Amino acid sequence: MSESQFTGSVPRLYDACYAPAVFVPFAPVTARAVADGEPTHVLEVAAGTGRATVAIAAALPCSRIVATDISDDMLTYAAGHRCAPNITWRLADAQELPFPDASFDVVACQFGAMFFPDRPRAYTEARRVLRPGGRLVLTIWDAVEHHAYARLTTVVLRRLFPDDPPRFAEQVPHGYHDTAQIERDLRAGGFDRVQVARETVVGRSRSARDVATGQITGTPLGAHISARDPALIPRVVDEVTDAFRAELADPERGPDAVAGELTAYVVTAH
Repeated sequence: MSESQFTGSVPRLYDACYAPAVFVPFAPVTARAVADGEPTHVLEVAAGTGRATVAIAAALPCSRIVATDISDDMLTYAAGHRCAPNITWRLADAQELPFPDASFDVVACQFGAMFFPDRPRAYTEARRVLRPGGRLVLTIWDAVEHHAYARLTTVVLRRLFPDDPPRFAEQVPHGYHDTAQIERDLRAGGFDRVQVARETVVGRSRSARDVATGQITGTPLGAHISARDPALIPRVVDEVTDAFRAELADPERGPDAVAGELTAYVVTAH
């Protein structure tokens, strides 16, 4: 099962239900790191539905942003919902970029590096298309224990599937949090200087069920659950929703609102 294929209904559910609470809060963080020094040509890889893309474009209104993703469905959704005059959308594999050498000032990737099958190869490609003095900016999730929504979802899955819990969240989006390994991979890709900053934000939603629905059906996690028992998807969504309401309730924002801390690393490589 390929973790990089976000297809069918997944992009819509990912973007509408999960992204507002989980990816949108980090978009300004990524955009600030990318905009440092006011680069004029930016490449974003693994752009997904474009939540970070529009933040980068807004931070650099006079710059050209080329946003890419390996999933045609994700890219089509992004192009239809995230509009800005300085964004160009293009289908591309981060491990085999269709751009000439020294084309960009910055290569950016928010929460995509964890999905690359060969990270040093992807970083080598980023290094190739960067101009002299250019930067690679990565935003990468910390361990699952430091992401309120993923942590509680993992607890529910371990209870419902005690013998064989789906471990997608632990192994893929939250499976690349060893900063020493990240630095080794970047150096293998040709980067000499690596800076790592740990950032924590609060991800909010007015609907606990929306976040649960997005976490289960808007990511490949749903396919992992279905491989065990597709009939359990509604129950998983219900129990994850209950877990969010019990621990992450944010009553000042609404009767079903939730808020959870999310931690990630912002990595800059030269």
